Amino acid sequence: MEFIHNPYLRIILSSIIIYLFIIVAIRLFGKKELAQLSVIDLVFILLISNAVQNAMVSGDNSLIGGLIAAGTLFVVNYILKFLQYRFPQFSRALQGDAIMLVYKGKVIESHMRLAKITSNELLEAIREHGVGDISKVDLAILEVDGNISVISHELKKQSTRRRKAHKMISKQN
Repeated sequence: MEFIHNPYLRIILSSIIIYLFIIVAIRLFGKKELAQLSVIDLVFILLISNAVQNAMVSGDNSLIGGLIAAGTLFVVNYILKFLQYRFPQFSRALQGDAIMLVYKGKVIESHMRLAKITSNELLEAIREHGVGDISKVDLAILEVDGNISVISHELKKQSTRRRKAHKMISKQN
């Protein structure tokens, strides 16, 4: 980016390029990774942020440089959120679609491979929803945010489990 002589414009353009690169890279590695923050994933995110920081500010460690980079990221994030809201096709391209993992008690193996979900991870999610056997699951879906939703005729409620966060959001029927 040496062809851009204004240092602040260089920070803005570098920040936008790196932001978009990180989104594409995360999207290529799969939505499962977004919701599953293990220690390794957390370290990876911290190292990536440190690795790209200098590229965004081009060695400008001033307060203004940092504020311009942060402000640019907020603006680009706002624009992407607006585009996702306004254009469902854009949102689908950026985030992907939900993937059905279990239907009427039968595991859909091809979808499990596509989602890179192991049988043990699926069983864990189902047990966390209070269902002891896959055959009792009417529907299990890997949502676009990485959570697994489970619906079972045995349950009096439908629930969504946050992967690795061990939180459950419940909704009464």
